[in-house]
Amino acid sequence: MVPQDTRIDQLLQRIQGEFREMPGLRLTPAQAQRLWGLDRARCDALLGALVDARFLARTHDGAFVRFDASSPLRRAS
Repeated sequence: MVPQDTRIDQLLQRIQGEFREMPGLRLTPAQAQRLWGLDRARCDALLGALVDARFLARTHDGAFVRFDASSPLRRAS
């Protein structure tokens, strides 16, 4: 069995990899859940952690995109 911390790290790496490999990727929380096969709570926690780390940003309509400090339309909260 894989330890929980290892699984979380693997999921974070996978999510980051998807956003790096597909510039312009924009996902709603529901789309992210389906893409990575996660329940809502876990998906929200992972995406939130990546927003806190300034890897992702949340758009005004709630979608997640790769963080871009130069874009005024994206915010980190």
